[in-house]
Amino acid sequence: MKLIALIENTRLNDRPDLAVERGLSLYASTMGKKILFDTGGSKAFCDNAELLNINIQNVDAAVISHRHHDHCNGIGHFLERNSKAIVYFRYCERKDYFFKGFGFTNNVGINKDLFNEFQNRFVFINTCTKIYPNVYIVTDLSQRYAQPKGNRYLFSKNGNDCKLDTFDHELFMIVKEEDGLILFSGCGHNGILNMVETAVELFPNTQIKAVVGGFHLVGLPLFRGISCTKKDIEFIGEKLLYYPINKVYTGHCTGMKAYGILKKILGERIEYFPTGSSVYI
Repeated sequence: MKLIALIENTRLNDRPDLAVERGLSLYASTMGKKILFDTGGSKAFCDNAELLNINIQNVDAAVISHRHHDHCNGIGHFLERNSKAIVYFRYCERKDYFFKGFGFTNNVGINKDLFNEFQNRFVFINTCTKIYPNVYIVTDLSQRYAQPKGNRYLFSKNGNDCKLDTFDHELFMIVKEEDGLILFSGCGHNGILNMVETAVELFPNTQIKAVVGGFHLVGLPLFRGISCTKKDIEFIGEKLLYYPINKVYTGHCTGMKAYGILKKILGERIEYFPTGSSVYI
């Protein structure tokens, strides 16, 4: 697999021409298929794709990890440039999503107009689905481990009914290559360890070549802290060492402080993956 970060909160130092935003979009080319995992919050990932010599028109499918705007509001820009790809979402009720905390309330949900404008391009799934040979979208996640504590600031609203978000709109993707699995997480709101545990349950005795994406360990982004304790993050790092994982590529909502803690535990097995990064897995 060739993996490229089209948009992330930061960028490579030698690529000042690339846009950044607080969002995520990853491009994966594997086994004859070109897949987009998340589309950021604007057209910035499309602009970056052109600068990185990636033809958006050639993408075969897009997979949306969850319905927060920084992972999916770029869909319209993608579909205006791509005439063939299906976009996959997890099936759930159409709700509004909010961040509430520290005296702030902010709508963090998808632009729901997109569902009407591009309805013929969307597929909604509610079970583990093979979209191509050896490419799986997973919706039923283990709950063996606790979810990220940062979820306590995230709410969903259906009409007048506002409650803590259960993240029934989140999924993750597994690519099974000949020599192992590659896991894709948008934010890991259900817990990155639960995603890894689910993959192990689905594919026992199979090496995980890489875990890619965000882990939702950052606190209030303005202050760049962590949403839990150092011990909580150390626990995640130690458990990632326990599983048969070769490499972790992370960024976005993991946060730089949490990344530093994980780096001390995982060493060379973890790398930050900013905008413009490219790797063969």
